[in-house]
Amino acid sequence: MEKLKCIVVDDEPIARDIIESFIAEIPFLELKASFGEASKALLFLQENEIDIIFSDIEMPKFNGLELAQSLTNAPVIIFITAHRNFALEGFETGAADYLLKPVRFDRFLKAVNRAKEYLSLKKTTSVHQINSDRIFIKSEGKLIKILLNEVLYVEAQGDYLKFVINGASYTTLGTLKSMEEVLKLPMFFRVQRSFILNLESVRSLNGNMVELTDGKTISAALNKKDELYQLLGIK
Repeated sequence: MEKLKCIVVDDEPIARDIIESFIAEIPFLELKASFGEASKALLFLQENEIDIIFSDIEMPKFNGLELAQSLTNAPVIIFITAHRNFALEGFETGAADYLLKPVRFDRFLKAVNRAKEYLSLKKTTSVHQINSDRIFIKSEGKLIKILLNEVLYVEAQGDYLKFVINGASYTTLGTLKSMEEVLKLPMFFRVQRSFILNLESVRSLNGNMVELTDGKTISAALNKKDELYQLLGIK
């Protein structure tokens, strides 16, 4: 079974240790990193794909709510707080659950099982591959044929995928992770956590900024830049 990748964000070392020990007890969870500052977690999330964030709300300088609001296509967020009155604010940011300190293991397990069920549903896709050069996607109640060589890029938008082709775009349920086996090299490349590009759609490059033939500009993740240049034949 594929493990769900997690990070912990809390400025209290003891609180981090408790959540880390809980994660270690659950076979389907994998701790990828732990942070005492939300700003450092944000930098990590810009370069890495994570399934679940366990975050304290009240932290100095940059708090958990601000972290959640800074994320696009955010992972599942489970807030951890010592103050019950923060719960409503947490849910307003789209958090899946909140845990009160001191966190009990049974309550933690309930929250992660809920997150697991949600992520399982989210990974289902409405994309049907017919052969190597075309797919059908379910959009607006009908199946639409998409020729892969006409796709400029695919963008993750929450629980949905936006397929952009010349002169049109279509939205369907799914995740970029579910599409990586369909949209793969040598035609496609995932340049960051929210975009898969057709390499033929690249018009120009400026550092890690990529301009496409339709005029859209996308930033490549710093750890993807060198590979992108190599794939485009630039040395």
